[in-house]
Amino acid sequence: MRQRPRDDSRGILDPGRLLREVHFRRHLPAPALRPWVEHYWLIDWTLSTPFEQRIVPHPAVNVVFRRDGDGPEGGEVAGVGLDLFRITLTGTGRVCGVQFRPGGFRPFWRRPVAELTGRRLPLPVRRLGRPRGRVCADDDAERCRALDTLLTGWAPEPDPAAREAVRLAEAIRVDRTVLRVDDFAARHGVPVRRLQRLFTEYVGVGPKWVIRRYRLQEAVEQAAGGPLDWAGLAADLGYSDQAHLVRDFTAVAGVSPAAYARSVH
Repeated sequence: MRQRPRDDSRGILDPGRLLREVHFRRHLPAPALRPWVEHYWLIDWTLSTPFEQRIVPHPAVNVVFRRDGDGPEGGEVAGVGLDLFRITLTGTGRVCGVQFRPGGFRPFWRRPVAELTGRRLPLPVRRLGRPRGRVCADDDAERCRALDTLLTGWAPEPDPAAREAVRLAEAIRVDRTVLRVDDFAARHGVPVRRLQRLFTEYVGVGPKWVIRRYRLQEAVEQAAGGPLDWAGLAADLGYSDQAHLVRDFTAVAGVSPAAYARSVH
């Protein structure tokens, strides 16, 4: 089990600018929640001019609480995002988010997660329960305790299929040699059709989508790090040629690889 939150920038477009403009950090949840929850992510900002952040979403559900200035705090459930996510921050505010592990929200939701895919819904307090007090509190420890209490109160149900989905999705994330669904299924001894049903119900998208999204996030992260051999990277990520990688990169990031690399550097 992970002992510290991830420190990569996968999915974050221009992560350097994000860290300059806002105070961004991650924390692990209580140990009992870690089989299902990747991390808590917290953002605070005080801005003199509007700031737009773009995200290439992970194949994961997020529960997000946000407070702008002295206004009320609102909560929402965000299913797996199929398109580039854009948000513009202004003035002052705070966000407290829970990123579930792919497959990890199903024991809390108790229904097929695919019904949330591509959607952002107000937090259904009648089904999940209302947070006790304010989540976006003054210090990080208080925020994490509030999220721990909230998620523990949702009483996730034991679910072996959810554990399997989490394990398989994590295998795709960490192993960049995973490029084809049939090869992956054979490697793990799972029939392709069962793998597809499992991912659709528990992750919210199919395994082919998850493979391609994680590989594209790798391309985005590497592009932010410096000059790349795009033809070589395309081959490494399972593309038949560089043009196909450029097309998919542009579709998911909103700009071509070359334009993105220039904007970052």
